[in-house]
Amino acid sequence: MQEATRFTIHVEQRQDYEFNVKFDWDEAPDMPMDESIPLGQQHGPNASRVLAAAVGNCLSASLLFCLQKKAAPPHSIKAEVTCILVRNERQRLRIGALEVGISLGADNFEATRLKRCLDMFEDFCVVTASIRDGIPIKVNVMDHQGTVIHNS
Repeated sequence: MQEATRFTIHVEQRQDYEFNVKFDWDEAPDMPMDESIPLGQQHGPNASRVLAAAVGNCLSASLLFCLQKKAAPPHSIKAEVTCILVRNERQRLRIGALEVGISLGADNFEATRLKRCLDMFEDFCVVTASIRDGIPIKVNVMDHQGTVIHNS
């Protein structure tokens, strides 16, 4: 039997297209979400931006978790996520692809551990692994000099 874990996020309309998101953790602050102009006023990210942030965060955290076995220094990982919006055959706006660039800001990672982490971190990212069948996601990891050391 498959293990199931549940959590509930509350989303409540404030005004027009602006919503308040309340998380299930008391420590996490509420997050405003809004649509871009002309629908909304951009008082917070829209859902596409939150999805892109979730992918970037999840991939970075997954890689960091593996690298932490060798005490990764603070600020050693940065990610940039590009969301490509396209129109489908019915002219509805969709996320066509996500391109993720992860930069390692340090060069003190042991080579064998780094290779092992690069081979497996994407599979442990809950968000990316969950949406990858529906949205193509390209991931590149660069070392501290900007050389691509992993791509998928």
